[in-house]
Amino acid sequence: MKARQGLIILAVILGILLIVAAIWGFNQNSARKALESENTELTGTVEDLEELRSDLLQEVDSLQQEFSLLAEQNEELQGTLASAQETIAKKEVALRNAKAQSSSEINNLRSEIQQLLALKGELESNIYAVQAENDSLRTAMGILESDLGAARDENQTLANLNKSIQEEVERLTLANFKATAFQVDLEQKNEKVTTKARRVRTIRTSFDLTNVPPEYQGLSTLYLVITDDKGTPVPAVNPINAQTVVNNQKMDIIAVKAKDVDITENQRLSMVYDLEDKLAAGYYRVAIYTDIGLLGASSLRLR
Repeated sequence: MKARQGLIILAVILGILLIVAAIWGFNQNSARKALESENTELTGTVEDLEELRSDLLQEVDSLQQEFSLLAEQNEELQGTLASAQETIAKKEVALRNAKAQSSSEINNLRSEIQQLLALKGELESNIYAVQAENDSLRTAMGILESDLGAARDENQTLANLNKSIQEEVERLTLANFKATAFQVDLEQKNEKVTTKARRVRTIRTSFDLTNVPPEYQGLSTLYLVITDDKGTPVPAVNPINAQTVVNNQKMDIIAVKAKDVDITENQRLSMVYDLEDKLAAGYYRVAIYTDIGLLGASSLRLR
């Protein structure tokens, strides 16, 4: 019984084992088929991957070459960039220096321009002043030329008058009895000398008598005669009519003043005449006579 039971148990176990084996075999077969299918897929996938890998390797090689080329280009570009940066830096420094220099030069030029403008204004002012002065000088020159012409005419008139006086002095004076250092001064009220007719108040005549011979010494009357350039006596309230004798010939004179003087061998004499009326501008002759001739004479001009 026990043996039978053991067989039955063994049979059951074997059956179970067979079932288990069948199940395992089936499973193994299914797994194998699945593995084979998967292996086939994987084989295809591997081939695809290997092909992809080959493509990728080629791309990597290509990219490495491109990278190397780009790296070389990058180094060249880096060098070029550095050089360009250095050049730019130098240019910037040069530009700043140029700007600074230009600014300094501009300021200097502006300063010089201001100075030149100031100088120009000063020169223009000087030119205008010189032109105005030249105009004034031209005007003054014209006046001077006119005055010079008039002065020449006046000098000629005076020269002619003096010449006639000298001729008359030589003709009417005595060789050993005549005046020297003959001087005529025209005075204002304050005794200052003037030549302006409207200011003359006094005519002062002075002269020397030297080495007078004894026969001409002693009391004598001096006559002051004042005439214009035409020989006309100047007006006087009380004119003095007198005669003088020269070379045994009598000559009538009209004096403005007479003065008795004691003539000595050597002396300085003077006669002063205060004008009764103002004289007009022009030429005049002042002469001193005695009863025996002319002592001396001089010409003058009143303006």
